[in-house]
Amino acid sequence: MYRADALAIAAGATEVALIERAGLAVAEEVVRRYGARRTVVLCGPGNNGKDGLVVARHLKDWGWPVETGSDVSKAELIIDAMYGAGLNRNFPKDIADRVNNRGVPVIAIDVPSGLDGLSGKPRGACIKADLTITFVCKKPAHVLYPGRDLCGEIVVLDIGISGEIVAAINPQLHENSKPTFSIANPETHKFDNGHTLVWSGGEFGTGAARLAAWAALKSGAGLVSMVGDEKALRVHAAHLSAVMLKAARGFQALLKDPRTTAVCIGPGAGVSAKTKSAVKAALRSRAAVVLDADALTSFEDSPHALFKPILERECATVLTPHEGEFNRLFNDMTGKAVNKVERARMAAKLSGAVVLLKGPDTVIAHPDGRAAVNTNGTVKLATAGSGDILAGIISGLLAQGMGALESASAGAWLHAAAAQNIKRPTAEDLVANL
Repeated sequence: MYRADALAIAAGATEVALIERAGLAVAEEVVRRYGARRTVVLCGPGNNGKDGLVVARHLKDWGWPVETGSDVSKAELIIDAMYGAGLNRNFPKDIADRVNNRGVPVIAIDVPSGLDGLSGKPRGACIKADLTITFVCKKPAHVLYPGRDLCGEIVVLDIGISGEIVAAINPQLHENSKPTFSIANPETHKFDNGHTLVWSGGEFGTGAARLAAWAALKSGAGLVSMVGDEKALRVHAAHLSAVMLKAARGFQALLKDPRTTAVCIGPGAGVSAKTKSAVKAALRSRAAVVLDADALTSFEDSPHALFKPILERECATVLTPHEGEFNRLFNDMTGKAVNKVERARMAAKLSGAVVLLKGPDTVIAHPDGRAAVNTNGTVKLATAGSGDILAGIISGLLAQGMGALESASAGAWLHAAAAQNIKRPTAEDLVANL
């Protein structure tokens, strides 16, 4: 955004004009949402404060009772224009407490004061807004937790910085959005939609792999095969119909079959040398590979033994760790990153894979620096088997020929969307709702 402001000014806009546009846009949004009431605009020393002064001037001209002081004891609406996204000091707790405890609507300009726009974390104390109004594009703090929660509802307003300027900057971080899929060719054969192999754990840990297999099938893979030892396959046989069963001793042959287009290893696989061996075999193949859960933890003592074959292969590889798994593989290497996005980007570059770092603000990062933050997540996904399903969805999309970043991004969105309209979903509900 600093660059966007500079380019807009270079193109003929003035800083004063941009501030006037921002203040007017905020004032109009406030009037659109609220009736006239006693309003206090808290103004800081920088451009955020200047925006606030313009807001106050317009509201006063339109007949609102407005003050720009620091006393909020009688305020019926508070507009926070103290500090924007570039705050470089800790914000005072006493001011945050006075605003947060007042019990009236709080509108923040750009970000709530105290929130670091890059990290998404408070510096000291922080205002908690009901509505945050920002300009041109969202900032990392608007999509990363805890910032996303502190911002409340977020509105992005136009202040005359053109789309051409944003395009010239070519931002590499995006908010994940609903995926689009092409209409299927009526002559499509099941093998045209790809074949996913799912690696199974032992007989007493088959459920996770089964969820992944169901999800791969439900997300459009033409065929899905469960690969495991005989005891495990007998358990699967009691549950699976459309998913085929293949003996683990034939895994190498399956990997060499050109019709095998994706492999999912990790859900319920077990942390073992056997899992490591299966991962290495998959990475030597020409199939796209999704590694989750135990497939990642199996390499916690030797992460470079995992990264090396990924970096050497040309085919898509996606890693889907939660925070614990991520820290076991990458913590020493990403400890200095400024935020979750940068951690995922560093991990992707180190490993050579697309890294999907799970959480309420799931981040998907490509080794080339492109990244997305998924914002339709829900606490409903905090249920046993949820992550196994996500790995399966991604492998099913990869099987059909979708790229690694695109599959991971689409998978994250679909996974969350499947939970939205179910009150308390189980893993089976998520698969059924895909």
